[in-house]
Formats: sequence, structure tokens, C-alpha cells
Amino acid sequence: MNQYPGVIGRKLGMTQFFANDGTVVPCTVVEARPLVVTKRTPDRDGYSALVLGIGERKPKHTSKPAAGFFGKVGVSPRRTLRELRCSAEYAAGFEVGAEVRLDQVFKEGQLVDVQSFSRGRGFSGVMRRHNYSGQKSTHGSHEYKRHGGSIGTNMTPGRTLPGVGMPGQHGNKQVSVLNQRVVKVLPDEHLIFIYGGIPGAKNALVMVRGAVKAQGGIPRPKREQPKKK
Repeated sequence: MNQYPGVIGRKLGMTQFFANDGTVVPCTVVEARPLVVTKRTPDRDGYSALVLGIGERKPKHTSKPAAGFFGKVGVSPRRTLRELRCSAEYAAGFEVGAEVRLDQVFKEGQLVDVQSFSRGRGFSGVMRRHNYSGQKSTHGSHEYKRHGGSIGTNMTPGRTLPGVGMPGQHGNKQVSVLNQRVVKVLPDEHLIFIYGGIPGAKNALVMVRGAVKAQGGIPRPKREQPKKK
């Protein structure tokens, strides 16, 4: 489980930077204004975590149980809540109701994991959904140019095997992109620039956390290796 520091935000779109050597650096802009709504503690909950919220919610759109919860913790209602596991020492550095600044969490050059729901593409055929090549377009081919072809055998076992690519719902699934580099952090504007593309449409909810499989960038904490006998 990823317990590295992170934030939740909204994907604004893509832009680009020019590096010192003149190369173009494409990056995605994420706006993150997370607020600490509450905490999970080992004594009460058995683990440590920060519950972050973004987006203002109108009181008339807030249910009575939710309004009671936000009133109890002393925080204005938030539209979206997410719980991020972390260490007890890291959680102790934040107060309930305080805004998380991006420069407290990320540094330029750091590797992060980005998680979001991909763009929904509706009911799609096999060529778009599974990258099938389709049928031939010559020698009498008729009405089968974008079909998937055979899906099973005739007699043995006489059925369609599991896992065969079929048309169906495409996209709108939770996708994680690992080891994306942080290009720039603008804490005053609440913006973080991440190299390359990330899942999700514009204004999609995005979770950005420290990379669990970091290769280079800011080093990860070293784990003790078992001694060889």
C-alpha cells in the first residue's frame, strides 16, 4: 500500500515548457487545494491517515449526517473526500482545517504516481478497445472489415474461451500511471506540473502520491536487507 505523501486535485489540461537545451517538455497541469478534514490515529482507528477534501459544498446540497460530521470537526463542507494512508509522524505535522501546501509534499524532479479514472469512450468495437487489426479489405471481403474474427473452436472444446476480446464498454476505469516526474511546483497558485499525460478528462479528480517504484529522482528510504547465511 502506498503510504507516501500525496494530494488530491483536478486535472486542468496540458501545456509545455522549454528546457535549457531547447527541448520541449510536455506536462499536465493539476490544481490541488486540499484541506485536512480529519485524521485517522492508531489509538482510535488502528492506523494513521489524513482525510483530505477539495471543493466547496453548499449547505443546501449537504445531507444532515454530512453536515453534522463537518460541524463536529469544525471544517466547512467539502465536495470530495479522500483518505490517504501515511505515517504517524507525517500526519502529526498537519492540523485539522489547515490547507496542505504543495511545496510541503512535492519537490521538482520527484517521481510520483498518478491515479484517476480514464476518459469514458462508450461502447467501442474490438479495433478501438483491443487494438485489433481488423479483416482484409480486398478479395471479396464484405461487411467484416472491422470485425474481430473467430472467437472459438468448432468441436473441442466447442465454446468460447475466457478472455477473448469483445466489443463493450471502453474507458471510465481507474488507471494508475507510475514514475511520472514533477516538472514544476507553484505553491502560491496551487499548481503542480507533471511530465507527460495522465489519465482522466479535464476537471477529473486526480490523486498524486510519491512513487512506490521510484527509479531515480529523489531517492526512496532504504530498507534493511536480510543478512545472507
